[in-house]
Amino acid sequence: MFTAPQIDPIAVAIGPLAVRWYGLMYLVGFIGGALLGVYRARKPDSGWTPAQVWDLLFYIALGVVVGGRVGYTLFYQFGYYIERPWEVLYLWTGGMSFHGGVIGVLVAMWLFARRYDKSFLEVGDFAVPLMPLGLLAGRIGNFINQELWGRVTDVPWGVVFPAAGALPRHPSQLYEAFLEGLVLFAVLWVFSARPRKPGAVGGVFLVGYSLSRFAVEFVREPDAHLGAIAFDWMTMGQILSLPMLAIGLWLLIRRPNLSKMST
Repeated sequence: MFTAPQIDPIAVAIGPLAVRWYGLMYLVGFIGGALLGVYRARKPDSGWTPAQVWDLLFYIALGVVVGGRVGYTLFYQFGYYIERPWEVLYLWTGGMSFHGGVIGVLVAMWLFARRYDKSFLEVGDFAVPLMPLGLLAGRIGNFINQELWGRVTDVPWGVVFPAAGALPRHPSQLYEAFLEGLVLFAVLWVFSARPRKPGAVGGVFLVGYSLSRFAVEFVREPDAHLGAIAFDWMTMGQILSLPMLAIGLWLLIRRPNLSKMST
């Protein structure tokens, strides 16, 4: 086992202006995804332009921030924020929900699709292969911040997070970075390289993420104020992953409307 490095959560400070590692990781994820999107948009017959990719980045970034914060407020800390609603705007204090971010991104992609006269599934299939990079960067940010750590363990690679006490814990942030970031990115990048039915790429993303998150939740420390939500073991993260899994499976097994595809 080893002790997590004590890294100042502020990456760069210039006078009163402070750039935190967590925010920097979000920026890395957004820019990295946009560059990959531009790469794909420049391929022949992609149906996309680089300008549209950067515009989509803006929509998704807004959806992630707004949806993630609202989701965290509703799913994890509703009682706290109902008494202090103004603190919902305190983004620098941390507190983002991935599942809330997904809802925000879905709304953002729907608005983008309407603006550019594209189908919602087309936008989703183009966007989701770019998202795992953001998930990877975000989980690295969680590790740097020493938050969302795992349960106490005796495995050789256990990590002591001083903020969580003296006992070694699963580095669940790194597990998620590997599964939701690297593995899911590789699967989606290869799967989306060939023509697929509308919604199939999005379906693989939803299934891949929900299974990864559901598995890691078994070794991730649940929120102290929530604990197990059902059956004395199921966490909020697992419960919120089930609808994603169901929608993803539906997208994969559904039969597309061939008449609409040909028009």
